[in-house]
Amino acid sequence: MRFPIRMSLLWRPFLLPFGGTSQRSYVELEDGVLHVRLGWLFDHRFPLTQVEAASPSHWPLLGGIGWRTNFRGTVGLIGTYANVVEIRFKERQRLRMLLPTSCERLYLSLQKPRDFINALQEATAGGAPAEPVATAPKARKRRRKRSG
Repeated sequence: MRFPIRMSLLWRPFLLPFGGTSQRSYVELEDGVLHVRLGWLFDHRFPLTQVEAASPSHWPLLGGIGWRTNFRGTVGLIGTYANVVEIRFKERQRLRMLLPTSCERLYLSLQKPRDFINALQEATAGGAPAEPVATAPKARKRRRKRSG
């Protein structure tokens, strides 16, 4: 089952030089694999056994459009700020964008996010509902002041 990545008309000219076309930008569920492609910069297959949950989410404006990563476990393949889905993995997944990185949370902008989430749930844990995902940044640990 194939789900197209949603790309805004405004951002298509910036995605096009890197292969970000509607023919080369999709998410596909096939034979126990989650195949994600956005142009020629990102084409990766994740085992469905590693998917923990998926839910509607949002992508911050400052996060940008296109192929994004913070190199700390978050990857975004964003063609528009609407219809964003977050996929969480049980363990960090190694992948390659331009540089090697790892991914524990993958954000995608999809044309039909609800249909994708439902299909992913059916393909994984027997259709168990996805948990709501908090998208706020993790709290930083406070450092103890040294006395003495």
